Amino acid sequence: MKTQQIRVGPRTRVKTVFTRKLLAWWSRAARDLPWRRTRDPYRVLVSEFMLQQTQVSRVEEYYPRFLKRFPNLESLARARPRAVREAWEGLGYYARARNLHELAKQVSGVRCQVPDDPEELLKLPGVGPYTAGAIASFAYEKPVPAVDTNVSRVYRRVFFGRGERGEVRSGAVWDLARMLTPRNGKRAWKYNQAVMELGALICVARKPRCPLCPVRAVCRTGKTRRTDAQGRTV
Repeated sequence: MKTQQIRVGPRTRVKTVFTRKLLAWWSRAARDLPWRRTRDPYRVLVSEFMLQQTQVSRVEEYYPRFLKRFPNLESLARARPRAVREAWEGLGYYARARNLHELAKQVSGVRCQVPDDPEELLKLPGVGPYTAGAIASFAYEKPVPAVDTNVSRVYRRVFFGRGERGEVRSGAVWDLARMLTPRNGKRAWKYNQAVMELGALICVARKPRCPLCPVRAVCRTGKTRRTDAQGRTV
């Protein structure tokens, strides 16, 4: 079986330019979201479960109410299932609430702390590779990647090119993410947030806003996209 090659041109130069331009854009364009103002593992955990398949605007509404009712792991672990469902009512995908509740009960032992190791996090209910990386990075500032749908789309377009999107293995995207994620934990926190933000605001699924993209100069897809008279991608 052939090993899939990550074709990123001169790797060091592209990586450096991509990271520099991305972080510069993030510093001026990042949204002020409540879960970005904390490193509390429990609060990061709640936000990540809520953000699964739910728009940010909805989570901004429910996040503070949920935390007011269940301010820490202990209170959530002690709660009755009905109370957790009621606090989650309206967000949908209720398996997330059940998993979050079960997770709280599992880790509310002697340490009563959300693990900081992605491998340990993966053993918990409702935690997949992205959520494990996100909690480790956003709560503990671990220098690990966090690849969600937005991040995967950015990497596929920038480094693999539009014509290869359907052929790129998920494992290859994660390998690329590991290579790109800074080794410094604080910088990795900013970097992971920035890639997600780029995918959420600029490199969107249907009509990417390529003329506004800060990394278009090194994007294999964006450089080839045409724009109309109003600067919109066509």
